[in-house]
Amino acid sequence: MYRLTALSQRLHSITFKIFLTLIISVILPGVTWVTGLGIDNGHLISCPASDNCVVSQNADANHNIEPITYHVDREKAKEVLLKVLTVVPRTEVIEQTDNYIHPLSKSRIFKFVDGVEFYLPVDESVIHIRSASRVGESDLGVNPRRMEQIRLAMRDLNI
Repeated sequence: MYRLTALSQRLHSITFKIFLTLIISVILPGVTWVTGLGIDNGHLISCPASDNCVVSQNADANHNIEPITYHVDREKAKEVLLKVLTVVPRTEVIEQTDNYIHPLSKSRIFKFVDGVEFYLPVDESVIHIRSASRVGESDLGVNPRRMEQIRLAMRDLNI
């Protein structure tokens, strides 16, 4: 009898998850997932057509944001950027190499996850930036505001 009850509960749980997924897809038909991350031929991946992304390389007018400039050596700029990211709310660095940092940031209320990227090319004194929501068509300006706050923090630290 216990096995039947447990099986029944599991089936109800699975059915509920499928139902919830279907409802969300009807309510949010314009959901797009961030598929391209990283560096491709020395450039961050371009933004999708949706209005929930900004990038400092090869961007159209709707998605353009200036890179973060610095006047110290590249390793010092990277070190300070990593320290700044530790105080950005709900943000965690999940990947880093010698020239790339990839944190995830969660929105305050609904906990939507945004992919954030920083690229530090060897031959430039800039940090190229990209921030994109993983779902939806709009971010209500959250991604550009987050990147500008990081830029201001870096400037305040004389980088």
